[in-house]
Amino acid sequence: MSWTTIADWIAATCFVLGAALALVAAIGVLRLPDLLSRMHAATKPQVLGLLLVLTGVGFRLRDAESIGILLLIALFALVTSPVANHMVGRASFRAGQVDRDRLIVDELSDVLPSIKEPRGAP
Repeated sequence: MSWTTIADWIAATCFVLGAALALVAAIGVLRLPDLLSRMHAATKPQVLGLLLVLTGVGFRLRDAESIGILLLIALFALVTSPVANHMVGRASFRAGQVDRDRLIVDELSDVLPSIKEPRGAP
């Protein structure tokens, strides 16, 4: 077997695993009961699935310039997804859309009334 054949098999495996994780994330978003669980399902397996697909594309293309762009895409996905979901979670908590009976630890309820934040546009 040559290097290209091995790289193609690794790429195919990464594609299948990435697609499976994206499917698990989609099923989790549909099936889980509350907002925070759905956000967890949308974030963790989806980002890992994207990283696997990007790894498969890197093994398939085998070009240094393309791999550099894929690394930038992976870095941006790893940086933006947790921050965006954190902000959505805090906003939904403030809006009262979180089922507080399902929370094991609730550190935000005690601090929330003392925080003065601007509301709306100036």
